[in-house]
Amino acid sequence: MARDYYAALGVPRNASAEEIQQSFRRLARAHHPDVNKDPGAEDRFKEINEAYQVLSDPDQRRRYDRFGPDFRQYAEAGAGAGPGQETWARGGGRPPPGGGRWGGTRVHVSGAPGDFGGIDLDDLFGSMFGARGAAGPIPGADQEAVLDLSLEEAYRGGRHEVALSGPGGSRTYTVDVPPGATDGTRIRLAGEGGGGGGGGPSGDLYLVVRIAPHPRYRVEGRDLHVDLPVAPWDAALGATVVLETPGGDVKVKVPPGTSSGRGLRLRGQGLPASGGGPAGDLYAHVKIVVPPTLTPRERELFEALARESHFDPRR
Repeated sequence: MARDYYAALGVPRNASAEEIQQSFRRLARAHHPDVNKDPGAEDRFKEINEAYQVLSDPDQRRRYDRFGPDFRQYAEAGAGAGPGQETWARGGGRPPPGGGRWGGTRVHVSGAPGDFGGIDLDDLFGSMFGARGAAGPIPGADQEAVLDLSLEEAYRGGRHEVALSGPGGSRTYTVDVPPGATDGTRIRLAGEGGGGGGGGPSGDLYLVVRIAPHPRYRVEGRDLHVDLPVAPWDAALGATVVLETPGGDVKVKVPPGTSSGRGLRLRGQGLPASGGGPAGDLYAHVKIVVPPTLTPRERELFEALARESHFDPRR
């Protein structure tokens, strides 16, 4: 679907509601699949429909103008939306009480199934086909919702309960998340999007994965980055240390003479790839940690090392 809804309808951004409606009527006539047999006519008609449903709704248009393509993830503070105006999605729970938010996971559903912003589609197409309702079925628009997952959930994948609320009330689905899902992974729920008109099929609902920030790991695609704390003597002499990863503990060899900040690459220890592709890598970044307090013997040994060594890290 087009992300520039004004371009989809061929109107300027300051177009009036009347201009938007007139453009929709003209384009809908030209691209309706029953009239236009071009292979791409149906997709173009759905694109026009989606753009009109957003721009003909003052609240949706205001948020679209402010936030652009990501407008569905935001809500106006105190917007006071009425029944059937918002859809929420989140694994393992129901919408929060009191109109709260789940990390901005919000998808707007414009009215009831088959709603085209007050335009009578029978009237729109009746003159073309000679009878009311002869325009044929009109497919519904696809919709999106954000599915928040922890890094561990994205790594393992598996089944998740997803609760949605919309015009028809609350609905709960069991969704199969593929192991190694990354930010932007789209999970399709066929026929669960916007309702069609005139008996047309409903659109699809796409759950878009968003991995929540993690206190230890930084995610870049399928690669993971994590700090690897080591003692000064491990860094100087070399050592094998144990590192916790989402897939379990692994042993990491720290080469002798390793400085703080050095990255050690562990191939295949990042997020797994669905479909049998290569897994991501894990990068362990060495962080030398000194004891916060020293025993008398430790102080004695460090002082002896300071006297003996000629190493100057500032040269």
